[in-house]
Amino acid sequence: MAEPRPLRVGVNLLWLVPGVVGGSEEYSTRLLAAFAEDRPDGIDLTLFVNRPFAETYPELVAAFPTYVCPVIERSKLLRIAAEATWLLVQAKRRGIDVLHHAGGTIPLLRMTPAVTTIHDLQPLLLPDNFSLAKQRYLRWRLPPTVRRSRLLITLTDYTRRTIVEHFGRGADGIALVPPGYTIALSEKPEGDPIATYGIDGPFFLYPAITYPHKNHGVLVRAFALLLERHPEALLVLSGGEASEEAALADDIERLGIGHRVRRVGRVPRGDLDWFFHHAVALTQTSRFEGFGLPVLEAMGHGCPVLAADATALPEVVAGAAMLLPPDDPEAWATAMAEVLEDEDTQVRLRDAGNVRVAEFRWGASAQRLADAYRQAGSK
Repeated sequence: MAEPRPLRVGVNLLWLVPGVVGGSEEYSTRLLAAFAEDRPDGIDLTLFVNRPFAETYPELVAAFPTYVCPVIERSKLLRIAAEATWLLVQAKRRGIDVLHHAGGTIPLLRMTPAVTTIHDLQPLLLPDNFSLAKQRYLRWRLPPTVRRSRLLITLTDYTRRTIVEHFGRGADGIALVPPGYTIALSEKPEGDPIATYGIDGPFFLYPAITYPHKNHGVLVRAFALLLERHPEALLVLSGGEASEEAALADDIERLGIGHRVRRVGRVPRGDLDWFFHHAVALTQTSRFEGFGLPVLEAMGHGCPVLAADATALPEVVAGAAMLLPPDDPEAWATAMAEVLEDEDTQVRLRDAGNVRVAEFRWGASAQRLADAYRQAGSK
């Protein structure tokens, strides 16, 4: 008897412009890397990408058959058009059985059954954080995406519940594929971070693009209060620039704390690993997270975690972090002082984080993704 033909799955990554989409980029690329390493049985994966993605992730391009859209570059309108034309034709030409749209919506036109990853419903739940154009687009495209996808994928039970509550889709049609964490992915810094970034004291870390929901303003106000008690402390803010960058700079100047804040922007992976390994704590003040991958990265490096008691973060930390009200600078300043001063608190949070992060492995995530593809392919 002939062997059954593998399930041919295409992954739509036209939406993923490196350096723009934040945590969803980290999640998607690391999940694909784990899939390439494990090669789950019976599934052939093909990638459909934009040119910047192909240039940034040559190892993924080499790992899978990959087709690069020749025209879209960074234009959202051209990307939407390409998904309904170029992608549609390519998927049919390559014999794709299931097309995984990893960016949250399905194309206007499609002929191939869809699986869709929805990272969160923030644009619907916190619309003021987004442009009117994006609000309108997602209010238009998310309902048919939820209805017409054979299967939805999300990262946390929090997001699955919000999808069920908001759209009425049954939970059995939503697969959980959480991210993983692998210490082997840690890299050495490119130089000497102490000299490169001016690290001259104990520091707290927040790696986040300056989007509104990342809540940098509360963190810098908390840090200003901490400096009254610990003038030697530093705050390291890594991550790209977005709509709140100017407001962040204004807050830092108004509070007079610029000499103790290091706004380092996007840094090489090895430098970020160094920050995680040496920080007093991660200060994850975000008001909204569909997951919050830096929490796992911090735990994996033995870095204590302070996190907002909001959305998916309590589920992700599962008691292994200090949870704080997202909009209370005084509470954050008190917690930062405690972890800086109290070695027992540091050890307790570090040990709890080590236990929690061991539950997340990229290999297990890749197998969950394969199971989701098989589920969609069998319908």
